Amino acid sequence: MDIDSASSVVLQALTQATSQDTAVLKPAEEQLRQWETQSGFYSVLLNIFNNHMLDVNVRWLAVLYFKNGIDRYWRRVAPNALSEEEKTSLRAGLITNFNEPVNQIATQIAVLIAKVARLDCPRQWPELIPVLLESVKGQDGLQQHRALLTFYHVTKTLASKRLAQDKRLFQDGFLNAVFERLKEFLECCRQVGPESTCREKLEKTIILYTKVLLDFLEYHPCAFIPLIQRSLEFAVSYVFTPAGEGVAFERFIVQCMNLIKMIVKNEAYKPAKNIEDSKPESLEAHKIKTAFFTHPTLTEIGRRLVSHYFLLTEEELTMWEEDPESFAVEETGGDSWKYSLRPCTEVLFLDIFHNYSQTLTPVLLEMVENLQGPTNVENPVQLLMKDAVYNAVGLAAYELFDSVDFDQWFKNQLLGELQVSHHRYKLIRRRVIWLIGQWISVKFKSVLRPLLYEVILSLMQDPDLVVRIETATTLKLTVDDFEFRTEQFLPYLESIFGLLFHLLQQVTECDTKMQVLHVISCVIERVNIQIRPYVGCLVQYLPLLWKQSEEHNMLRCAILTTLIHLVQGLGAESKNLYPFLLPVIQLSTDVSQPPHVYLLEDGLELWLVTLENSPAVTPELLRIFQNMSALLELSSENLRTCFQIVNAYIYLSASEFLQNYGESLCQSFSDLLKDITNEGQVQVLKVVEIALKVSPILGSHMFQPLLPAVFRGIVDGERYPVVMSTYLGIMGRILLQNSSFFSSLLSKMASECRQEMDQLLGSVIEMWVDRMDNITQPERRKLSALALVSLLPSDNSVIQDKFCGIISICIEALHDVMSEDPETGTSKDCMLMSHFEEPKLSDDEEPPTEQDKRKKLLALEDPVHSVSLQHFVYEKLKAQQGLMGDQGFGVLMETVDTVLVRQLQEFLQNL
Repeated sequence: MDIDSASSVVLQALTQATSQDTAVLKPAEEQLRQWETQSGFYSVLLNIFNNHMLDVNVRWLAVLYFKNGIDRYWRRVAPNALSEEEKTSLRAGLITNFNEPVNQIATQIAVLIAKVARLDCPRQWPELIPVLLESVKGQDGLQQHRALLTFYHVTKTLASKRLAQDKRLFQDGFLNAVFERLKEFLECCRQVGPESTCREKLEKTIILYTKVLLDFLEYHPCAFIPLIQRSLEFAVSYVFTPAGEGVAFERFIVQCMNLIKMIVKNEAYKPAKNIEDSKPESLEAHKIKTAFFTHPTLTEIGRRLVSHYFLLTEEELTMWEEDPESFAVEETGGDSWKYSLRPCTEVLFLDIFHNYSQTLTPVLLEMVENLQGPTNVENPVQLLMKDAVYNAVGLAAYELFDSVDFDQWFKNQLLGELQVSHHRYKLIRRRVIWLIGQWISVKFKSVLRPLLYEVILSLMQDPDLVVRIETATTLKLTVDDFEFRTEQFLPYLESIFGLLFHLLQQVTECDTKMQVLHVISCVIERVNIQIRPYVGCLVQYLPLLWKQSEEHNMLRCAILTTLIHLVQGLGAESKNLYPFLLPVIQLSTDVSQPPHVYLLEDGLELWLVTLENSPAVTPELLRIFQNMSALLELSSENLRTCFQIVNAYIYLSASEFLQNYGESLCQSFSDLLKDITNEGQVQVLKVVEIALKVSPILGSHMFQPLLPAVFRGIVDGERYPVVMSTYLGIMGRILLQNSSFFSSLLSKMASECRQEMDQLLGSVIEMWVDRMDNITQPERRKLSALALVSLLPSDNSVIQDKFCGIISICIEALHDVMSEDPETGTSKDCMLMSHFEEPKLSDDEEPPTEQDKRKKLLALEDPVHSVSLQHFVYEKLKAQQGLMGDQGFGVLMETVDTVLVRQLQEFLQNL
């Protein structure tokens, strides 16, 4: 295609291809498609989109056709590939000037150049990067912007190359020159100033460069070793020396700090504990780091981090005054906080301090020493400096364990600071109470706790809201600590809890209310039933807060957490909360309601603790179970909690619950068992087992559809031991406590298997004996013995044939349960429970829930805990002897191994 003669023809076709008339549009598109493979077509397109006098839509289309052509015909191996001569010409034409006036077209051209660069740079196009850099330095604003835009897309594309050879070329061609280029861009920033339209693109490109470095360091640490020295020099220079003044912007500083941090803590750059085991590259990297991080360098970095980057900014101080809640939340890790400079600075400080504590500890202690005593409230610079230094001491608490006597410092210095009531000293009051929170789990004597509670009580009444919120956070850390003693806190509980509640009412932001609720939850959890006299106001306020938080699901999650601990603290008294509590559970666990996505997990936990602490079932409590069917269908990670809820209903009121929901529950379980893991299968079967334990007759009836599968599993010798153990537990309950149902089930299964009932019973007993070792729980082992020996007395030949196996199981179980009574010196069944008594609890022990009490009362009626296995076996053998006569019974006993007979006699000798 001759370029000069073809230009007008191609231009006409492109013009027609922009038409809205399909009769004009379609032929033009077909013509352009035919030209795609003709030599010179892309040169014509280049001329057209570079001609700013032409229609914008035509030029836009020319760029798109050019861009699509790169994908199809630029590679040498492509069918109808462009010639090398034309590609050379096109590459030159693409970077002749960067003065495209239309933003959208400029972006498309930048993307187009990046596509060519991905295929040809640096080998066939070595001049691209230098030309772009030169254009960026120019004085023309439009040219600068367009060159930067192109550079941005080119760098992004080159960094994404995945082939090893391409990556190596990129590393050699780009990474080795990266620091010089970064310096050039930073100088451009200095020249154009902060208000320039180019500044944003410059900053984006600088960030892109540093991101490429960080990615390379993260994924190829060993290949990065030659760049460690230059990276550290560059980053430290711009972040910790005057070189960065006027050019270093926040995101760039964050990236530089991340670069330093990743080098400092990179495991690949640390020698092994035994130097001889170290890799050569690790030793090399460590050597470079050691040479760089000299005492003066570390001292300067440490001082500058604290005295410059830790200082509260004017913006932060203004926020404190104008929007204290937002300030408090950001300072404790709000969403916007984690993307800002401060957390990055603090993390870098921690990493450097951890790795170079011997050098930096004296530096920090000297800074503390220089700030001893109360600071002049008229000296804001000193106040800010003390705040920064105390921040550093709090962050480095674990590293300073051996260097700071915090108890003495607390008594001799910090207490005094907290008593300075001037409004400007709120900076220090807030920082000191935060500092105590950081040290509470590191080094703070238990004997000082009451003094700390006095301080907390005082600061919870501080005029400044930020101080009060920070104090509440420190309270949470204090009661969360393993050295927390309830008896030390009880004298302050009423006052502090009242102030916490007042703070909860006072704050207005969702995040702050969540923060305070977490503190309240923590206090309730730790003092447990001791909270009961003081929760009246909170109980009255939570329904209002729930209603107000309709659009704030995370706040509702915090309310749910508070309610969980509140119900646990109130125990049976939590029934008074039902008018509010039950609708909350209903909403949170209804999968047809959108909020369930956020509330479900905590809602299920609240549902469970409500049941566990319920003194009696109510119609409303029963009604909520309508939500369960859909929850079981979800088969989510909350399934285990769902099963616990089902069990709790069974313990609470098996008859009412199973009569209302047994049929639907059985159907849900049937559906679940079709596609569930072995562990999930066990969870389902345990529910059935508990139902049989609580109500053998009703449980057998309600879960009847599931029992044939259990029966078959036993006969077939289920391979998974835990499942088999559960099968035997279920069958043991039925055989022992609902023998008529067992007979009907045996009859049904015999008919289904086309076997005689006796033959099938023999198979069950044989498998039971064979798989007794699958049962590890002592209760189930005793149950198996009770169940099998309950078949006696019998004149059934199959049972007599399996007599030896039944006796062996009884002896195994007797070994499990018999222990010596220290009072009488005789053996007794250690699983027997004769009466229920409330356990004596220490202050730090949780009292039993209503469900715990129900389980204890149930155990008193459970044959496993109410029937002596020793006596039961004796009575059954005696009855068998009576049935068969002495001679017949003697013959039967001869089928048992003599060792087992001797052991049996020892167990029964005193009866």
